[in-house]
Amino acid sequence: MTTVPQPNPAQLPRSPVWLRLGFWICVVIGAAAVLRRIFAIAVPTQGGPPQMAGLDQAFAAHAGLTLAHIVPAILFVLLAPFAVFSRFARLRWPERIVFPLGAIVGLTAYAMASYSVGGWTERSGIYLFDTLFLYSLARAFQHRQRGEVELKRRWLLRSIAILLGIGTARPVMGVFFATSRLTHLTPSQFFGIAMWAGFSINLLVFELWIRSADRRSLRAGTAPGSAFSTAANRG
Repeated sequence: MTTVPQPNPAQLPRSPVWLRLGFWICVVIGAAAVLRRIFAIAVPTQGGPPQMAGLDQAFAAHAGLTLAHIVPAILFVLLAPFAVFSRFARLRWPERIVFPLGAIVGLTAYAMASYSVGGWTERSGIYLFDTLFLYSLARAFQHRQRGEVELKRRWLLRSIAILLGIGTARPVMGVFFATSRLTHLTPSQFFGIAMWAGFSINLLVFELWIRSADRRSLRAGTAPGSAFSTAANRG
């Protein structure tokens, strides 16, 4: 009979500073982007760079759907840390809320893909990463129902990392906007590229980290996923 290694908390690593810093930077950027979009819809203005004004008009043309997507998104982003870090384990209500919020965010993203600024390049990215987001969220909910806390946390963090790709995409878009006079690229040309870059970077970083943590836990003689658990717990 094969003996399953048991976790050894003394040997479990904590998450690296750069990973925690990146997480919170994505949270701040994502929240700021949503707040800016809400303000642009509530108080439309004719000023600002033409390209930015064009984007504001495109989202304002579908204000109801946009708000139905971004309001739950900012609530999900703000509540997610309370649902995955054990320092907030005594709070049960954030976890109960993030699952329905995430479902709303994912389903409305499919609807918004029909009006994507970046055409099929952006639309294909939304379909792919939104599907991965909803799949991860569903797996997390499944493990929650079974009482499998660490697997639930693993899949929930994966879904959060994917969603926060929108925060990583914003600096990429900023570079395109800043260099548009040289490249002559318009938002319809680079918006999809920036979205693909943002979501891909976040998913790749998460997967590399989780696999690295699993390898370290195996070398230390602990159960796979335990290193991940402790790293996530410490935030």
